[in-house]
Amino acid sequence: MSTSSSRLERLLALVPYLLAHPASTLPDLARTFGISISQLRQDLNLIFMCGLPGHTPGDLIEVWFGPDNTVSLSNADTIRRPLRLTTDEALALVVALRTLAEVPAAEGDDAVRRALIKIETAAGQAAEQAGRVAVAVEAEPGVVAAAAGALRRSRRVRLAYYVPGRDETTDRDVDPMRLLVTAGRTYLQGWCHRAGAIRTFRTDRIVRIVELTEPATPPPDVGPLPDALFTPSGADRLVTLLLEPRARWVADYYPCESRTESGGGRLTVTLRSRETGWLVRLAMRLGQQATVIGPVELAVAVREQARDALAAYSSTCSCG
Repeated sequence: MSTSSSRLERLLALVPYLLAHPASTLPDLARTFGISISQLRQDLNLIFMCGLPGHTPGDLIEVWFGPDNTVSLSNADTIRRPLRLTTDEALALVVALRTLAEVPAAEGDDAVRRALIKIETAAGQAAEQAGRVAVAVEAEPGVVAAAAGALRRSRRVRLAYYVPGRDETTDRDVDPMRLLVTAGRTYLQGWCHRAGAIRTFRTDRIVRIVELTEPATPPPDVGPLPDALFTPSGADRLVTLLLEPRARWVADYYPCESRTESGGGRLTVTLRSRETGWLVRLAMRLGQQATVIGPVELAVAVREQARDALAAYSSTCSCG
């Protein structure tokens, strides 16, 4: 099955490949790209409709079918030219590669480091600017290495995972599906047999990980992994926060259902959460930079937590 993203990647690779290998045959191309000849013909027909703005015959890529099932392209010189990155693009690419290089035992880390050396050499000034950017990834090297190894070998793992919202450690068997880095943290995504669903685990909260002999076998109908790191359910509780200007980062960091400008640089956001313990901690962390609009019970929980914290602080000061 060809998804839109995989097809786009294939098309972007197919054009330069044909430019470098003129008169390739349909069977050879289908075998090289791992698709059927029927799918290949559909891709070539789509390429025939691509080109520069204007979309006149002189702007579009031309696809030629020759004798013996051969294929060749013309009028694709703009794609043949080397890619020129802007300073901002090169800077973002260097920082992203450095982040990947910091992940212990990441898949393809040798290729990442080789690519980083090449990009830094070519980027020049952008690489110098990136050198002033500190890249730090929060991860447990042993945990990430074990997870990456199980992922490569398609093996199930047994986790002891700390859940801060309930202040408990749970044991669960997981079929690893992906390791990813977001906002400087490393996560393991996979099919959790305890939950019967895809779950995302922060590697710095994995207390113990053991690779099992059983193969990793996520259900065939589980579908693709979610694009977002966290995907709230419509049944989760709806929470409304009023964010002061210095707390607007919350709207970028957490998935919000709505954002409304509230004047003076303030922002009102709504988001969903299955449990509100972490929201109480977030509100405590933000202090006067955020106000809980609803639900009422969350506002009450934040007020009580703040009162208890103040009482404990006052008690400590009086004892000193």
